[in-house]
Amino acid sequence: MHVEWVRDFCLSFDAVEECQPFGPEHLVYKIKGKMFLLLSLDEQPPRINVKTDPDRSVELREAYPDNILPGYHMNKKHWNTLVLNARLNPGLVQELITHSYELVRK
Repeated sequence: MHVEWVRDFCLSFDAVEECQPFGPEHLVYKIKGKMFLLLSLDEQPPRINVKTDPDRSVELREAYPDNILPGYHMNKKHWNTLVLNARLNPGLVQELITHSYELVRK
């Protein structure tokens, strides 16, 4: 999965702001001033942090132990890090980005 795809998908949501508050190696996507996704540009494969319902976080980490990890530098109860490689279904990534956006938008 390519960084540009993630970027374009995030920007397709209403009222999304893209910024780099943590430096040029990270892109942050916000809704109403609150972050819903952090994209690391300096890692291969790319990684994103998304907000997830806590119960679902546990299920996802158990189902995808090499690709969905506790959120790096985040509240691990509410955030997951997704390793964007060929083993992680793009449909699931899209679903989790959408879920993160909807959780933060509330």
